[in-house]
Amino acid sequence: MAKRPGLTLIQIARRQLDMDDDAYRAMLMRTAGVESSKALTPRQIGRVLAELERLGFKSTSAKAAPAKRRQTAEPAPERAALIGKINAQLAEAERSIAYADGIARRMFQVERVEWCNPDQLRRLVAALAYDAQRHGRTR
Repeated sequence: MAKRPGLTLIQIARRQLDMDDDAYRAMLMRTAGVESSKALTPRQIGRVLAELERLGFKSTSAKAAPAKRRQTAEPAPERAALIGKINAQLAEAERSIAYADGIARRMFQVERVEWCNPDQLRRLVAALAYDAQRHGRTR
């Protein structure tokens, strides 16, 4: 069975960052909602690699350089605060970004939260706030 591209790079990054098993699995759960890299989809592999780069991983691969340029695009200023709020709400609820992606798919027929416009992001923040209230996480 052939390995999926990116899994080897994840393990290289893990060793370069000197992550112990508990920290690694916590990062996988936080970033992709899985406990093992074997359960990662290609999209989740990209998210995990982006998180590892954020944590300090420096790829020496010539192939990884073009992908890195694509993944480092920052949201527009009017969207950055909303994306930050969504990430904070997800962290408080101990949910992955996949949860918010699912809400975006159901509410707006948009595959990823990153692709939502500011109005859609505001509505997503409201939906997550309603979810927090429903589950007793309001302050």
